[in-house]
Amino acid sequence: MEILSFIHSIWFIIILLVAGGTFAYTTGKLTLAATVTGMISALLIHVGAGLPALLMLTTFFILGTAATSYRKEYKLKMQLAELRGGKRKMSQVLANAGAATILAVVSIVTGYDGAFLQVMIAGSFASATGDTLSSELGNLYGKNYYNILTLRKDKRGLDGVISLEGTLFGIMGSVLIALIYTTFFGCGFAFFAIIIAGIAGNLFDSLLGALFERQGWMGNDVVNFLTTAFAALVAFLSMQ
Repeated sequence: MEILSFIHSIWFIIILLVAGGTFAYTTGKLTLAATVTGMISALLIHVGAGLPALLMLTTFFILGTAATSYRKEYKLKMQLAELRGGKRKMSQVLANAGAATILAVVSIVTGYDGAFLQVMIAGSFASATGDTLSSELGNLYGKNYYNILTLRKDKRGLDGVISLEGTLFGIMGSVLIALIYTTFFGCGFAFFAIIIAGIAGNLFDSLLGALFERQGWMGNDVVNFLTTAFAALVAFLSMQ
């Protein structure tokens, strides 16, 4: 009983987060600032939204790291790699997990931890996961690439450029996050709301990329944060 009690305690979660953060830092996945930021963000998400949201964050990080590292030398050679330095920075952690962290803090402050909060957090991670897989794997396996504004063929890797294959990879990432949600809360319309939010966020990211990022008017971190926040809003509206 004491062991089970400890596993469910906040101290066990802290130990896991420190161990995970140490691994990410020592293996060169995150900078020190990003590691500390990530651990604090993860702790807030767990306190505010519980284990399901923490597992969504963990899934995003594992899949995103794997997709980014996959065939990295080729992506660097073809100038397709987003992380040319190899490590995610603090700003990138906040860009992808910031919206979920803010929602978790709102839950901590207000005491609300109902369905809307959980679905919004899931929607933000569905978008973050889908966008990363869509970009990293779409640039490798896409056959034809199109500008999301004109739907005309465009150069692979440019902001605002999409492919059918990349879009499908993104949907798969969103579905995985939705499945984590249903594992804890059951299968209902929320499952589809999360997927819709993930797809909407992915497309919104491409729109911002074509309209602002390609022009140099908006950085990638800002785009990613706005995208995850937009996906959370879509998830909320889908549940109305």
